[in-house]
Amino acid sequence: MSVRPLLVATRNEGKLRELRQLLDGTGLHLETLASHPESADVLESGATFDENARIKAAAAARATKLWTIADDSGLEVDVLGGEPGVRSARYAGVHGDDAANTAKLLRELEGKTDRRARFVCAMALARPDGEIVAAAHGVCEGTIAAAPRGQGGFGYDPVFVPLVLPEATMAELDRPDKNAVSHRGQALRAFLPVLRAHLPEIR
Repeated sequence: MSVRPLLVATRNEGKLRELRQLLDGTGLHLETLASHPESADVLESGATFDENARIKAAAAARATKLWTIADDSGLEVDVLGGEPGVRSARYAGVHGDDAANTAKLLRELEGKTDRRARFVCAMALARPDGEIVAAAHGVCEGTIAAAPRGQGGFGYDPVFVPLVLPEATMAELDRPDKNAVSHRGQALRAFLPVLRAHLPEIR
């Protein structure tokens, strides 16, 4: 009997790699929107990460008739009033341009001594009919480095220094260390009990 996939409502391969690591051992087969052209990109119109995660999960589930997990995550910088926030992926104007987004962030922080920030992740699980059955959140506190360091990760990882591991940026951490402290790792660990409860239906 074929195994039905759990859809990850993203086209971001970096997110998919992280989720595969974090869900290792569940027996789930993960697919992204890249394998499902019937699911169009959804306008992330929510004012919060939680709203956007729910919007994405529900829309992709209804389009594909699959159980769907979606997350919305980003960076909040205190001295910038919480920016880039829900606009993290399009901060510089083009969605997913990590280098441009990071460069703009560093320009905005020039001359500022308060560099406190946090990564935030909201996650939602939707049934094939689009009903949201679970949600979870994760936060990783840190600071913004003066310049990018490291080759791992994606997004703002090269300039984000987690408070619990202050000697390295997220992009310098190995995968187990990053998963242990990251906002996405925290959200998914809070999410796992509910996800496991639904495994018979998903598979």
